[in-house]
Amino acid sequence: MKETKPSWFYLLLLILSGEAIFILPFVLPRVFRPTVLDVLELDNVQLGLCFSVYGLVAMVSYVLGGPLADKYQPRKLIAIALWMTALGGFLFAQYPDFWVLQVLYGWWGFTTIFLFWAPMIKATRIWGGADSQGKAFGFLDGGRGLTGALFGLMGVVVFSFFLLESPEIATLQDRKDAFTYVLYFSSVIIILVGVLVWFFMKTSDNDDKVIRNRISWADIKQVLKLPSVWLLMVIILCGYVGYKITDVISQYAEEVMLYNQVDSAKVGTLLQFLRPATGILFGLIADKLKITWLLVVSFILTLIGGLLFASGLIAPTTTLLFFMSVVVIAAGVYATRALYFGVMHVGKIPLTLTGTAVGLISLIGYTPDVFAGPAYGMLLDAHPGEELGHQNVFWMLSVFAFIGGVAAFIYQRKYGK
Repeated sequence: MKETKPSWFYLLLLILSGEAIFILPFVLPRVFRPTVLDVLELDNVQLGLCFSVYGLVAMVSYVLGGPLADKYQPRKLIAIALWMTALGGFLFAQYPDFWVLQVLYGWWGFTTIFLFWAPMIKATRIWGGADSQGKAFGFLDGGRGLTGALFGLMGVVVFSFFLLESPEIATLQDRKDAFTYVLYFSSVIIILVGVLVWFFMKTSDNDDKVIRNRISWADIKQVLKLPSVWLLMVIILCGYVGYKITDVISQYAEEVMLYNQVDSAKVGTLLQFLRPATGILFGLIADKLKITWLLVVSFILTLIGGLLFASGLIAPTTTLLFFMSVVVIAAGVYATRALYFGVMHVGKIPLTLTGTAVGLISLIGYTPDVFAGPAYGMLLDAHPGEELGHQNVFWMLSVFAFIGGVAAFIYQRKYGK
């Protein structure tokens, strides 16, 4: 009897929840970075330190939450994680002191990872089966990108609607009042997504076959013996540095291209719309071509985009080059994200140990949550408002893109055949 995989609606709910949970800690600060810095009275390093607290808590949550995904069905874990994350949004809207904000980011590090991350990856791998891993993860990340873009667009619309003065003359209080509506609106939507997941993300009959009653030390040792696991740690670490650095592109638009805060937020939102286009495109072709080769190509694109920004050629007089470079760097970064978990199948990582493997890989792969924010914050604050600080950030990106490309090439040589 042929096994049936979960429905498209199952994947749709995974996509919707997969980005909704990150709206508050990451998407809004990315799209509204200049506004967030102003209304919370933070500098770049302080915001980076909040991300570091998130990352430190996430590191522990990856390891402990990974095996959890191999023991329990994803539906309830994901819904509870969404509701717990949304609660933090109501605190965020009170514009707390710096130390409370760090505690809040620690809370989000727990809610978005411990109960959520590994179940999402494992459920996506189950949906993809043996022959649609590229489609599954491409659609997941592309769909998450579309969700993030729509949230970003919604945020810009809500912000602009409630901003009573034009952006150029609006006071700090005007912007704070308008951004408060954005935070409340986002929190309520995340709660509603959790309700949809709880009642409608029905698990497949096949899911019971990939659940283990217990995870032993022998299982963990089995995962750690796989070369693909160690290579994926490096690949994801380097790819994720690129993703973290896209946070500063809206700030680049304001400080180097001299856009106002609404226009710079629009650039951030444009970036969000490039993510679904890239993820879906690469997802559709990844199962027809070699997914491992496409991963190498994605790092090459990231390197080219990073070098264009690092070169200093992009200035207010080169608008076309700016947008071309944004497209190139977005294609590379988002293609990498869409593909790196999709190569787990060819890397011979057992499906029943996906959660455990994801937890261990993520422990190293997502360390940029700890160091990337402060690193580029210090580079920017060393030359505040100047192009040189931004150039140094993109030199950092270029180095990691090169290392990631080498690791992806080794993965291709070892498993691509």
